[in-house]
Amino acid sequence: MERKLRSPRRKLERRLFGWTALIMKIRFLFLLPLLVSLVPTAPSLAAGDRHALVIGNAKYPDADAPLKEPLNDARDMADELKRDGFSVEIGENLTGDGMRRAFDKLYGKIKPGSVALVFFSGFGIQSARQSYMLPVDAQIWTESDVRRDGFSLETVLGELNTRGAGVKIALIDASRRNPFERRFRSFSAGLTPVIAPNGTLVMYSAALASVVSDAGGEHSLFVQELLKEIRVPDLMAEETLNRTKMGVTRASRGEQVPWISSSLAEDFSFIPGAAGSRPTTTTAAPPPAPPVVANNPPPAPPAPPSPPAPSKPADNVAAPAPPPAPAPAPSPKPQVEAALPPPPPPVKPVDPAPAPNADSGPSAAVLAEDPTIKGLTAKIAANPDDVNALYRRGQVYASKGAYSLAIKDFDDTLRINSKDVEALNNRCWTRTVVGDLQGALKDCNEALRLRPNFVDALDSRGLVNLKSGAVKNAIADFDAALRINPRLTSSLYGRGLAKQRNGSAQEGALDIANAKAMDPNIVQEFASYGVR
Repeated sequence: MERKLRSPRRKLERRLFGWTALIMKIRFLFLLPLLVSLVPTAPSLAAGDRHALVIGNAKYPDADAPLKEPLNDARDMADELKRDGFSVEIGENLTGDGMRRAFDKLYGKIKPGSVALVFFSGFGIQSARQSYMLPVDAQIWTESDVRRDGFSLETVLGELNTRGAGVKIALIDASRRNPFERRFRSFSAGLTPVIAPNGTLVMYSAALASVVSDAGGEHSLFVQELLKEIRVPDLMAEETLNRTKMGVTRASRGEQVPWISSSLAEDFSFIPGAAGSRPTTTTAAPPPAPPVVANNPPPAPPAPPSPPAPSKPADNVAAPAPPPAPAPAPSPKPQVEAALPPPPPPVKPVDPAPAPNADSGPSAAVLAEDPTIKGLTAKIAANPDDVNALYRRGQVYASKGAYSLAIKDFDDTLRINSKDVEALNNRCWTRTVVGDLQGALKDCNEALRLRPNFVDALDSRGLVNLKSGAVKNAIADFDAALRINPRLTSSLYGRGLAKQRNGSAQEGALDIANAKAMDPNIVQEFASYGVR
């Protein structure tokens, strides 16, 4: 009986409970938007894990002197990135083993969605359509040496992507004329475009295949402008780098124009919390695509009037002088029209003044203490017929201005192997510098007989003919070299000089301007050959 009396009460209780729950649910639905607005959202990539590796390599034994800028630039970049929330590892004057450990440590920190940044200042080189960052102990003589000792930027970015990095940034200040890219090179100057994975932002301090001088100051112009723009709030990273590019271009009067490539799929700012720093709302990442080269942003607005400034600004200082001109438009690609002629007959030299010789180079004591020369000399002492060591020591001697010693080593190399076209070309060039033009022409002709269309020998023979006064033959040789490698700066500049001497002043001036835009040091280089 009690069960029957209790049953209606329980039904009523259950109904009341149900209505209460329904009312609570309705209230919750109304309050949900407010609650969501109060709960902090998950951090975006812009404010998430940020890891940076900063490398400054300045002391390369094969260079004439340590670089002055990389260490200061690396330290300032590291300090700035720390302020921007990056976990930073910094390395200075790293050997190959040191760079390998540094990159491995960076890879180990990456988690899915992390931001990974690499800053490198030092010497870089392009080979086989890839750009390589060089450790201080790199020994570069052949293409295989580049792959052995250098660190491919594409490989580094690919590994970061494999580890799950959502944003990958590479800032490379390595567009310098380095010891491995002097006269004895199979590599083009400057850096080459990078084929990077999606979500990557890359910036070089100079245009593709171009080099800039180490200004000898405490900081590079590139890093000065970069640090200035990174500190501007509410800028996305792409805008920061574009502003940096325009700043460098203005300050250098168009002589240095950085290169940018971006395939970022989401907003990112160097300063966490900047407006717009948020992930995109798309549910799936876009399909991989080749990076979009952003190398021609709109010109900067004119600078406001400023007080008069001295006619020549101090080194590494962007003086507030008259309003800077916008960056010049790229010059037309050099035209190459003539075919390679048959080897010309020897021509009597006409330059009365010989170029610099061994007497103007470093002393024997300084050369003997050079670590590269010392190591090669030890190999030759152990085996006087070590043809590779003889050839390589000849290259080092020539690059340091010890021309008579270089010629002797090339003589010994050719005594062992008379068909060594590299040694023939190098002896041709060295003889040209010291004024032995008939001997140089003989060497270049033999190198081209053994290896037709050998671009380095065409370039060298063009220099021989230019110094000899055979300007038409010089133009033909430089034309042939440029047909093989249109960005061979020495051939472009040499052809410009030859055209001017042949009466084509306007065409010659165009070649010279293009060559100087690619390599600001080219005039000084030819002057060291005795050609002005």
